[in-house]
Amino acid sequence: MRAALLAVMLCLAGAAAWATLSTTYWTPATMDIQPPGVWHLGVDNYFTVGKKGRGKGGESFPTDLGLTYGFQLSPRLLGEAGFDWLEPTDHPLFLNAKIGYPEGTLGKRAPALELGVFNVGTEHNVTDPDILYLVTGKTLPSGQGRVHFAIYRGNPDTLRSSTGEKENTGFIVAYDRWLKPGKFMLAADYASGKNAIGGGGVGVYTFFTKDISLLAGPVWFNDRGINGRMKWTTQLDVNF
Repeated sequence: MRAALLAVMLCLAGAAAWATLSTTYWTPATMDIQPPGVWHLGVDNYFTVGKKGRGKGGESFPTDLGLTYGFQLSPRLLGEAGFDWLEPTDHPLFLNAKIGYPEGTLGKRAPALELGVFNVGTEHNVTDPDILYLVTGKTLPSGQGRVHFAIYRGNPDTLRSSTGEKENTGFIVAYDRWLKPGKFMLAADYASGKNAIGGGGVGVYTFFTKDISLLAGPVWFNDRGINGRMKWTTQLDVNF
């Protein structure tokens, strides 16, 4: 299964189109797909605040540097593919890809429908949760924002709880809404499961320009044995 997923991603991405997946906040439950021909650079950090150093309550995740590229497979079918490079870690490379139909392309009122894979690592049964997910989304009327829903399934040998139970399936819900169009956006999501992706948070995007934004806010986790205590995130996003 893992080899098949990698083969599909290579076919979709072509020779040069590797890139970081689109997300709402903590999860990839978003109907957004990177526009064709546009690159996206992301730098994500997760860290505790008001705690002392390592071993005294202070924790952080490796910095996540990602590059994304969007492409078009047909007049209606879009895709994106990419990588995340996490430092410092022993095995820093993770791959991802997504294809789908944006909202309104399958019909005038049709929701988005997309299929993707993320967290495809390089170390067998260590960094290879290989999470396949199906996402749909819809814009609410009268400027009430957007809702997104996804189901996911990952490698049962890797996607487990901190106590060893198999936790490789679940659902994700997400919501976003402009607080001030073009300037501030509220974003929130939650993933079920006592595993590495289980958890969620809520924060605000600040757009400095239409192509440069900074997201900030807290993230909570379903299994503290894996991800530790609540952390704050800052996520810089740049399109070019």
